[in-house]
Amino acid sequence: ANLIRQNQALLATEDVTLTFTPDAIEALADAAVAANSAVENIGARRLVTVLERVLEETSFKASDLSGQTVAFDGDRVRDLVAELARDADLSRFIL
Repeated sequence: ANLIRQNQALLATEDVTLTFTPDAIEALADAAVAANSAVENIGARRLVTVLERVLEETSFKASDLSGQTVAFDGDRVRDLVAELARDADLSRFIL
């Protein structure tokens, strides 16, 4: 199943439209590959974790974002992933 479509459908239940540019999708994949290389390689499951972390704030605030579109581009994804990866020891547990 397509993880992005699943999350779009999930947030649609709160009337939030979620969009990803092709560059954002590539940035998600790059982050998953980098995390797998740096920590334990858990394959595609890492992508689930990366996407969950990128969407964490949006998911938490979904009811406040009702009727809005939340757009992700490559820069935004890279910024969010960089925040998570700053602490290498912590990223082992959350990424």
